Amino acid sequence: MQLVKFLNKLFKKGGFILEDAYGEEHVVGSPNLQKSIKLKIHDKKLHYKLLLYPDLYLGEAYTDGSITIERGSLSDFLNMALENIGRQEINIFGKIFNRLTGSYRYLTNFNFIKKSKMNVAHHYDISDELYSLFLGPSRQYSCAYFNDENETLEQAQQNKIDHIIKKLHIQPNQKVLDIGAGWLHLAIEIAKKCRCQVTGITLSENQFKYGKQKIKKLNLGNQVEIKMMDYRQVKEKYDRIVSVGMFEHVGRKFYKSFFNTVFKTLNENGIALLHTIGSVNPPRDPHPWMTRYIFPGGYTPSLSQVVGPIEKSGLIVSDIEVLRTHYAHTLRHWKERFINNKDKVLKMFDEKFFRTFEFYLSSCEMAFKHGDQVVYQLQLTKTLNAAPSTRDYIYS
Repeated sequence: MQLVKFLNKLFKKGGFILEDAYGEEHVVGSPNLQKSIKLKIHDKKLHYKLLLYPDLYLGEAYTDGSITIERGSLSDFLNMALENIGRQEINIFGKIFNRLTGSYRYLTNFNFIKKSKMNVAHHYDISDELYSLFLGPSRQYSCAYFNDENETLEQAQQNKIDHIIKKLHIQPNQKVLDIGAGWLHLAIEIAKKCRCQVTGITLSENQFKYGKQKIKKLNLGNQVEIKMMDYRQVKEKYDRIVSVGMFEHVGRKFYKSFFNTVFKTLNENGIALLHTIGSVNPPRDPHPWMTRYIFPGGYTPSLSQVVGPIEKSGLIVSDIEVLRTHYAHTLRHWKERFINNKDKVLKMFDEKFFRTFEFYLSSCEMAFKHGDQVVYQLQLTKTLNAAPSTRDYIYS
């Protein structure tokens, strides 16, 4: 069986039992035969589909139930798989398919304002209640900052907010823009802690409605506002600009537009901070399963793809920090909360939806743990002396 030969070349650490669609068992790698993971294939087409294009077909097979896992969990299997795969391509077939589909997607995908709004709605406007189940009450849907991997998710998310506020070096009464404000928690925290004016913009109907209600509930209408607006529609000037977890949705064709907008709307002595998922590898094609089922229009860039458009916009990269394992810990918390709330999820959605989100959270966790995914925090200015000359102010 060609699939088994391929898997045995791939799995150098650990192993598992593969039961094919005909009920025959195969040993892959070097498993503990008494308690090893068992992966069962229920559709014979997967014998060659997983060989040709595992990046797409593994996720599809798990979510539709044509692959099941015994004596272990999906996370156990993906942890072992990604530990063996690391930052490399799975095989030449997958690389070719990714290149073909990635090129087609680049040529046909245009994240103009209307399309961007549709992409946002696909993921963010499905259910506020769903996101509260695994994100927690603050609904911060971005990488937390763990001073210690044993910290609670809530503490690590607060660490992230404090870290960003210090990097922005905000002064009282300054005007701050939050591009892609989510459920507005960061904007509200900035306003309260720094005594400044904050405007959050979003393309999500759900987040906009929630943000309006939250501002009213907290009586912060004199400090915080939320607008249903694309970043390309911003005309006002701001002293500080922050964007957390939004740049992944901009699209490769529009990096120049994004940074030109930041340059035009940032005051001369202003500071901007971009917090985005990225890759430590050279530029590559988007993940086919993730962009088809989770984040249409999404892409996590290599650093080289981001720095070029920044330089051309006239902005200065004044500081770069790479958060390496933080998102793996964040996703672990989200995944565990999501799975622990399975009964509640199934009251809102069906089993396939549950398995889709389980695969999304688990595979992303392992990509940050073993693969090429990291988070970049880039501080941007228009002048060399806009931020302090040392990093002491961040950690004091």
